[in-house]
Amino acid sequence: MTKRKLLIGPFNRVEGDLEIRLEVEDGHVAAAFTNSPMFRGFEAMLQGKGPMDALTLTPRICGICSISQSAAAAAALGAAAGVSPAPQGALVTALLHGIENLSDHLTHFNLFFCADFARPAYRDRTWHERAVARFTAMEGSATRECIEARAQLLHIVGLLGGKWPHTLAIQPGGVTRAPSLRDKMRILASLTAFRRYLERVMFGAPVEAFASLSSAEAVTGWDTGDVGLFMEIAADLNLGHMGDGPGRYMSFGAYPIGETRAFAAGIWDAGTLRPLETSGIREDLSHAWMLGKSAHPAKGTTIPDEDMREEAYSWCKAPRLDGQTIETGAFARQVIDAHPAALDMAQKASTVLSRVAGRLLEIARTQIMLEDWAKAIQPDAHFIDNFDAPHSGTGEGLVEAARGALGHWIDIQDGRIESYQIIAPTTWNFSPRDANGLPGPVEAALVGAPVGEQENTPLSVQHIVRSFDPCMVCTVH
Repeated sequence: MTKRKLLIGPFNRVEGDLEIRLEVEDGHVAAAFTNSPMFRGFEAMLQGKGPMDALTLTPRICGICSISQSAAAAAALGAAAGVSPAPQGALVTALLHGIENLSDHLTHFNLFFCADFARPAYRDRTWHERAVARFTAMEGSATRECIEARAQLLHIVGLLGGKWPHTLAIQPGGVTRAPSLRDKMRILASLTAFRRYLERVMFGAPVEAFASLSSAEAVTGWDTGDVGLFMEIAADLNLGHMGDGPGRYMSFGAYPIGETRAFAAGIWDAGTLRPLETSGIREDLSHAWMLGKSAHPAKGTTIPDEDMREEAYSWCKAPRLDGQTIETGAFARQVIDAHPAALDMAQKASTVLSRVAGRLLEIARTQIMLEDWAKAIQPDAHFIDNFDAPHSGTGEGLVEAARGALGHWIDIQDGRIESYQIIAPTTWNFSPRDANGLPGPVEAALVGAPVGEQENTPLSVQHIVRSFDPCMVCTVH
């Protein structure tokens, strides 16, 4: 039996710092340990600040999912005050948030994930020359087309939010800018242009055709556009049998408009769907460089352990739901929203292929929703209700970022923030072990990954890690 240890990191094409320690036996990963090596401390920064400061500070946690942070902070403040946004304000919030998530999915597919297929290690594959032409970093034709289409789409955020990232447009009572009829027409024109890009480049067919696929075989058998090229590569590399997750999924529900959410909230566990209940969340600190006790985030603390005790190995806490690990992300959302193809894939396994497929399904479905929301804008309506920050109160803000379930918990006392806790999607997926020795989802998914004798940065490990699309700066807030 041959054994060796590898330390991989920092990973490129990852937001923030990530290291993964591997124990390899007989050419396969026997154990993995994920480390978020950079502490940032946003939760500590918020203590003692005025409640409305959360709307300014939390978007700075991340430069690629800042609207998600804004939406979660506004929801938490609104819950603490017992206030809901104006209906048209909620609609525009969903539009802003959906555009950011759609942009993230597009970026992940073209710039973060598929670039690995252009590596020289795959030069003998029949598809490699096409992958090089399309996905080579900085030079591939798909890369250039993606960047241009993404920039045009984000013009809508500039129109409605003033800027991206870090817009202050989303507030507990709605949004700060009331779009005019001219704005509405410009938004619809931008969405039409983006649809043309998706149908010409990504899918090679109408977005409705991909969104309506009803089985795993229909998804993996897609053969047009860049999605078709990806499915060919995925079949050849066996990505549908790589990186098994826990088989448990969670979604906080995406895009609240009125009493409903466009993508459903819930928990999916081994084929059983049940309502979302957050009271069972605990953040375990046993293997994190954090002081204090494991607790629900409403009662939690963020106190860094400056001595960095030996049994810990990450600044990331280990959130658990009812004592179990859980996977979150676009695939989880599609499973919980009962998309038939996602459900079919979930019955088999959570893999590299299913996570990417979940994003692709969501790209198509979100494009359709964005068009419907833009058409529903009523320029003569009001888009924000008055809001006064409460002198005291607690609130929970639950949204879905591109990478999955994002929760903010705020406690306000005497007009100041007493406590502010955040659990980001990557905190769930890239958590370290807990007090029972249970590895986090990515740590477990890496077990069994093949490692070649000459590989020091195994391609299989990179595919698995990138399938979760880590954002480490959100993890160590």
